[in-house]
Amino acid sequence: MTLPTLWFIIIAFLWMGYLFLEGFDLGVGMLMKLMARNDKDRRVMLNTIGPVWDGNEVWLVTAGAMTFAAFPLWYASLFSTLYLPLVLVLLGLIFRAVAVEYRGKHDDDRWRSRWDWALSLGSFVSAFGVGAALALTSTGLPLNENGDRVGGPFAWFNGWAVIGGLAVVGFALVHALAFLMLKTDGEIRLRARRALVRWLPLGIAPMAVWAVGVNLDSGSLASLVLLAVAVVAVAMAWDFARREREGFAFAALGTFLVAGAASIFTAMYPVVLPSSLDAAWDLTVQNASSGSYTLTVISWVSLLGLPIVILYQGWTYWVFRKRVSADSIPAAHTFSAQ
Repeated sequence: MTLPTLWFIIIAFLWMGYLFLEGFDLGVGMLMKLMARNDKDRRVMLNTIGPVWDGNEVWLVTAGAMTFAAFPLWYASLFSTLYLPLVLVLLGLIFRAVAVEYRGKHDDDRWRSRWDWALSLGSFVSAFGVGAALALTSTGLPLNENGDRVGGPFAWFNGWAVIGGLAVVGFALVHALAFLMLKTDGEIRLRARRALVRWLPLGIAPMAVWAVGVNLDSGSLASLVLLAVAVVAVAMAWDFARREREGFAFAALGTFLVAGAASIFTAMYPVVLPSSLDAAWDLTVQNASSGSYTLTVISWVSLLGLPIVILYQGWTYWVFRKRVSADSIPAAHTFSAQ
């Protein structure tokens, strides 16, 4: 296996890790306004992601940084062409981060409501923007022979951008419902289970369209096998949720994501960013990668760093593994400077 191919696999792994972990994280943020009925419900939901949400975002930063290091031409073409939507993603992440920290700093309903809207809308914008960017990465952008965008600032916008955005939003919502089943107790847990059984097919439909579309265009036997695994996994997730086997439902949904995303990346290979204008201008693992020395150095750094990050994050989830219920939430209070 060549180093460019290895780094394509690593970057695919990082994106799958981000979508898996930040998926339920963003979904809980959106559900703050969609499912919660009162402030106690919202505080229960927020406490399920409170210890882990910022660690989940590390995967996004790492995926972007590793793309820059291993495939600078891929990074340059993607981020310059999608400058506007990625700025919106950044703003969405900033709003939701500030909302998590600030909503509980003042005991006032209007104060909390404003930050709840910031959290929900920031989560939606972030999920939609990341989904649109990844979908366009797999289906193509209007790039010329130099990897530069052809057209105006919205030349990237098309149906695949919408499908990709809805795919990540839909998956985030249903994965958040599975996560709330697993991490809460009481009425929220019951509501999450009922909602997951009801809305799971609709939630994963855009991602299924995206994966099938990429496979119809450039699929291989390996990508089709992975797609079949994803189909079986989502059927099992629905059945597990219906039978109240919460841990298995969450794991099966995660398997659906990993298998579906792996199917898309496998179908893309060796292209990392297709040109919708001319296939001869596609960026591939060979013509978009860094030199062998750079790839060797970052390979050794990643060999040491990635296991530490994974082990630390796994330990964090283990420490905060217990369920959250309304009874464990203290009374709201206001912080004042002394």
